[in-house]
Formats: sequence, C-alpha cells, structure tokens
Amino acid sequence: MNSENRVCQNCKQSFVIEPDDFDFYEKIKVPAPTWCPECRRQRRFSHRNERALYKRQCDSCKKSIISMSPAEALFPVYCSACWWGDGWSGTQFGTAYDFSVPFFEQYKRLLQKVPRINLFQRGSFDSPHSNMLAESKRVYLSISIVESEDVDYSWVVDKSFHILDSYNISNSERCYENRYCDKNYASCYLYLSRNCIDSWFLFDCVNCKNCALSANLRNKEYMIRNKQYSKDEYLKQMEEIGLGSFRRNEELKKKFGQIQLQAIHKYANIMKSLNVTGDNIMNSKNTRECFDVHDDENVTRSFRTLSLKDAMDIEYGGIVSELVYEYITGGKTGYGIRWSIAALESDSNLSYTDYCASSSDIFGCAGLRSKQCCILNKQYTKEEYESLVPKIIQHMNDMPYIDKKGRAYKYGEFFPSELSTFAYNETIAQEYFPLTKEQALAQGYRWKDSDTKEYVITIKPEVLTDHVKDVDDSILKETIGCQHEGKCAHQCTTAFRIIPEELSFYRRMNLPLPRLCPNCRHHERLSWRNPLKLWHRQCMCDKPNHLHEGHCPNEFETSYAPERKEIVYCEQCYQAEVV
Repeated sequence: MNSENRVCQNCKQSFVIEPDDFDFYEKIKVPAPTWCPECRRQRRFSHRNERALYKRQCDSCKKSIISMSPAEALFPVYCSACWWGDGWSGTQFGTAYDFSVPFFEQYKRLLQKVPRINLFQRGSFDSPHSNMLAESKRVYLSISIVESEDVDYSWVVDKSFHILDSYNISNSERCYENRYCDKNYASCYLYLSRNCIDSWFLFDCVNCKNCALSANLRNKEYMIRNKQYSKDEYLKQMEEIGLGSFRRNEELKKKFGQIQLQAIHKYANIMKSLNVTGDNIMNSKNTRECFDVHDDENVTRSFRTLSLKDAMDIEYGGIVSELVYEYITGGKTGYGIRWSIAALESDSNLSYTDYCASSSDIFGCAGLRSKQCCILNKQYTKEEYESLVPKIIQHMNDMPYIDKKGRAYKYGEFFPSELSTFAYNETIAQEYFPLTKEQALAQGYRWKDSDTKEYVITIKPEVLTDHVKDVDDSILKETIGCQHEGKCAHQCTTAFRIIPEELSFYRRMNLPLPRLCPNCRHHERLSWRNPLKLWHRQCMCDKPNHLHEGHCPNEFETSYAPERKEIVYCEQCYQAEVV
C-alpha cells in the first residue's frame, strides 16, 4: 500500500500515513486515524494527571488520602486498599448498551459511577505523596518511578537509590539534578552522562571521576572546564568554587548552560539499537519516532516504554506487552490492547477501557478486575459478547459522538478530552502543549483554577541562609515561600517544606537549599528537555579530518530544531571528535 496524505480533523493540517502504518492497522484490526500524530498525543496526554494531587477522604473507608482527584469530583475515589479489596466489583455498575445514545456518552456516564483509585501505584510502599509508581519504596512527590528507593522530587527514575530533583535517570545512586543519565554515583548537575562518580556540572561525559564544569569527556579524572589538574589542585579548585552556596550555585548553573551550548551534541542519544529514529533509545530495533524507550521492537511514535513489541502511539507503559495501540499510563504483560488508559496488568483483547486489570475480551469498561466478556461493565456470555461487539462498532460509526467543537468520534478514535476526569492544566498535556486558560477553554478543554492555599508562609526564599553549612534543623519547621509566588504556569504550590531526608541529603552532598517549590523545579528541568518531535537536518561539522571534505554531507532526524544554537553532529563526526 502507498503512503496517503490526510487532513487532521482537529488542527486541519495535513499528515501522512505511511505503508508501515497501514500494515500495523491491518494487523491490529483498527481503522486509520483521523487526527494527526501530534494531536493524538495531546489528546492522550489530556487523560494523564501526574502532579496535581489533593487531600480528601476515601469514599469507602473514609480515611484521609492523597488523590489525583479532588473532593468535589463527580465520581467516587477509593484508597488503594479499598480499590483493590473485595468490597466491590466493577460489574455492579454494569449497564446494557443503548443504541439510541452515542457510545462515548454512555461511557461518560459509566465513568461517573465506577470508583477510581486515588493514585497509580503498583507494588510500592511508604509513598503516600507520589503517583505513577511501580515496585518502589519511600518515594516522595515523584512521578513515574520504577524499582527504586528513597527518591524525592524526581520524574522518570528506574532502578536507582537516594535520588533528588532528577529527571529521566537509571541505575544511579546518591545523585542530584541528573538529567538523561545512567549509572552515576554521588554526582550533581549531570546531563546526558553515564558511569560518572563524584562529579559536578558535566555534559555528555562517560566514565569520569572527580570532574566538574566539563563536556564531551571520556575516561577522565580531576578535570575542571576540560582542563587536567592533579588531585591536590583539583580539590583546591573545587573548594574555591564553593558548591554549598546558593548564590555560587546559581552562577555555576549559568556557566554550565554556556558549556552545553559550546559542546558537541550527537544528533540523538541512541545506544545499541538498529534501524531506529527518535531520541533516548536503547537496545531497540525497528522503532520510528520513539523517545525514552528501552528494549522495544517494531514500535512507532511512542514515549517512555519498555520491552514493547508491535505497537504504535503509546505513552508511559506497555511494559513487556505486544500489539498495543493508542494507550497511556502504565501496565505490563498486555496483549491486543486498543484505546485504553491504564490497562494495569495481564490484560488481553481490550478496547476502550480505563483502569482494568487481569481481564480479557472487554469493551468500553472501567475498573474491572479478573473479568471476561464485558461491555460497559455488564457481564455477557462469550457468544453474546462476540455477537454484540460488531453491532456496537457499527453503531459508533453510524452515530458518532460529537464534541463541543464539532469533532466526530467514530470507532477508532481515542477517548475525547471531554471525557477526561481531569482539567487540561492538571494533566501532562499542559507540560508538552501549554495553553493559557483562555486558549484551553476556547479549544473545548476544562480548566481548574488554583485552590486557595490555607498555609502561612513563615520564611521568604530571599532570606534563606546562603550556605548549607549554616542551615540548622529549625528549617524543618518552616513553610518556605516559592520564588515564583504562584505567578508562573507551572502548577506552583506557592510554598514548600524541607523534609528530614532531604535536609540530610543536602548536607551530605554539600548542596544549598532550593528557592522554588517542587513543581517549579520540575518545570525548570523540563526547559532543558528536547521536544517529542523530529526535524530533518544536516550535520554541522566542517572539519576536513572527519572523513569528508568541506561541510559534512550526512543528514539525519533529530530532536534539535534547526533554529537551536547547539552544535549538532552526525554519528560519524561525533565519534571522530568526541570518542
């Protein structure tokens, strides 16, 4: 089949469906999309709330809990123990299909009845203030943490311990402000670096120890600003730099930004992979337009996935899963999943589901566990189910759901954003596709204004002690004002507290106290992130000793936009210059 140009139903821009896309749609038995890839991603993102958390009661046991949903939510919310307990069953909310009403309208009614879990946590402990966890312990105000322990204020951390304020790291220990890093120890402010020990402010460095303010280093020790020092000289220089001072650290951050701009950037962070495009890809093959993926095969336009095979349009999940399409938020060991949110584990042949686990052959269901052959949470025999599903698909095409903006949702479309249980600015859509309140409302999204804060700020950030050595334990009793004062678009909490484990970490690592709340610190890290899209570019190298004459002719797909100031090289020139 040839490629085909189509016009996005949402943004009205043209997009291309490639032959490989059509092959996948045929394999998983779904129609081709009517929305472009970017609009589809924004729509999925509008259903994932990571950081907007609220205090409320469990609607079952009445205990105080932290939840993704506020007390005024239109549906019941259960704590983890009650949601996973035997006190209720999703089928008690089952309803017969009504062929006089669009499918998504019926599904919306179902969502308002079925209890939702307060936080997404699987096999995790001692972490009541964190969301999207799996097999982790003592995690505080952190998101998407897997098989890790003692993690605070971080996002996407795998198999790591004692981590603070970091973003997308793995197999690391005692690290602070690491971004896109692997196998680092006792290191702070590292970016795209791995196998580094006792180091500070490094960009794209590998196998380095006791190095600082440097870039593109390999197998080095006692380096500052890419200059070699003896051990004694290095220690003296680091003492003079004054890492424990907030004022000095802010100056070093600015210098580090300049160091990164002057360094060589490889077009993409791809390791041990074959026939792939995207960024931050490891041990994968035949993946296209993928980001932050590991051990994937035959996957297209996906983000934050692991051991996924034959899949397309997946975010945050699909671990050890196969044949998955248009899916968001974490599950594992799934097969044949279409248009779903949080197919939790061991699911197969699911279509249009929300937080279902260990189930198979279900359509349009929410909150089911260990069920088969259900539609809108109503139990059917296998024969009844197989007879009814084709009729519902035909009904979805004959009577599509029409949203407030006049967009039609037939069979094959992901859930409309109008069905999201969260406001737009509560979800990660606001992080990747930021809108003002006016823009969001104009585009048909809901918006939630910030709640009135009842706490009293006891100390302003500008009067905090500059150096960590001068901070005493009394800081643990203070409510510190955030420098942004809620005037940013970063879900600012306006104030924050220092917890004992955090203060101990700052002292041990010689780090100053922060002046921003955790949400604002998170968004500050996001500003260093490349977007989830690719541009076709040419290598910027013009050095003749790199196996080419004049300007390098190599071209590639990269997440560095053409107008960016970074120096971007192809693999060949990067290897010749850096490695």
